[in-house]
Amino acid sequence: MSDSPQTNSQSPTLSASQREQGTQFAPRFDSSGLLSAIVVDAATKQVLVMAFMNAEALAKTRETGKVHFWSRSRSTLWLKGETSGNFLMVEEIWVDCDQDALVIHANPAGPTCHTGETSCFYRKLDLGAEDATALVKVKT
Repeated sequence: MSDSPQTNSQSPTLSASQREQGTQFAPRFDSSGLLSAIVVDAATKQVLVMAFMNAEALAKTRETGKVHFWSRSRSTLWLKGETSGNFLMVEEIWVDCDQDALVIHANPAGPTCHTGETSCFYRKLDLGAEDATALVKVKT
């Protein structure tokens, strides 16, 4: 049997206990073949980006150590940093309890957001605001 990462959206059938408590990696992709991936800075723990991975993006990420995503808008594989040079180098990948979401601890080579911000999360919602000006920029 190959040691290569699971590359299709078919995961082994596991009981809830096996999935939640076991050691077998069996990612659960949604009906579109995707799972959520949250990337945090390995050093600062700042949330950098949330995007989606399909089986190919997950396999490429594991194979290369560079974070890949699936672009829903372009329907294509996306290597973060491919055009900007701001790659996200994987340190660790954490898997949630039911294996349908990942937290990727990575070392960013520069700003993560396409806007040039360090993080895609550079605004917060002013919970007291009652109008359209509820977003407040935060230092990232």
